[in-house]
Amino acid sequence: MTQRVWLWAGLVLVVLAVLANVVFIIDQRKQAVVVNLGEPVRVINPPGLYDPGLKVKLPWEQVVFLDKRNQLLEVPKEEVITIDQILVVDAFVRYRISDPLQFYRALRDERTAKDRVEPLITSSLRQVLGTVRSTDVISGQRAALMAQTLADARARAKASNLGIEIIDLRIKRADLPQDNQQAVFNRMQTNMQQRAAAIRAVGEQQRREILAGADKDVTVTLATAQQEAGQIQGEGDSRAATIFASSYGKDPRFAAFFRSMQAYQGAFANGETTMVLSPDSDFFKYFKQGPNAR
Repeated sequence: MTQRVWLWAGLVLVVLAVLANVVFIIDQRKQAVVVNLGEPVRVINPPGLYDPGLKVKLPWEQVVFLDKRNQLLEVPKEEVITIDQILVVDAFVRYRISDPLQFYRALRDERTAKDRVEPLITSSLRQVLGTVRSTDVISGQRAALMAQTLADARARAKASNLGIEIIDLRIKRADLPQDNQQAVFNRMQTNMQQRAAAIRAVGEQQRREILAGADKDVTVTLATAQQEAGQIQGEGDSRAATIFASSYGKDPRFAAFFRSMQAYQGAFANGETTMVLSPDSDFFKYFKQGPNAR
């Protein structure tokens, strides 16, 4: 009886050992490459096909599980030389295994894929960003540059025949090298100061032009006013002379008296005039005799 138990137990162990070498379970997030004597022969649950669950293989075959999902790869920071200066670019890439058999032949596993994809992405970044200015990378044309870099990376991956597909490529940050930041800041500050000086110079020129125009207008206005005033004054003097001449013809004695009053007003108006004359001078006759003086 004991011998039969041991026999059945050994048989069960053999069956379990055989099953352990021929039966396996594949997760829905994975795809399996079946390797026969070192050569990949088929793929279970490949891209575009949903076939997870319990699977069977030959005892001498090996199964290599690969992730079926999109993979995120952080590319190490790299210095990229643009047209005008050096930038430290921090990027990431998303890829997926599109051809598991070729992926296994070329890379074997996902760790090796990381080592091969990183320099490929770095080469694309240097190829594309090396033809533009740093301002385009930082803000101006980043979206277009990312599309161009993605296309270049896809072409390189296809040419390398790695069995992967590049899905997306993005730049997270693009900064100046630490050693160059202060120098670039100083250069930017100098440029801003030069622009400010140019703006101030233009403003000063415009101010002088406006002042010169205003001074010209003032001079022209004053000259015109003086000319008009002279004409008006001349016309007034002419009319006054005419009126005086006509009045003199009508009453010469009153005209003489009026002119003497004007002379007195002009001579004594400020109160500081000193005159040395004879008491019987004709200048004072109207003081002595009044309007009837002869």
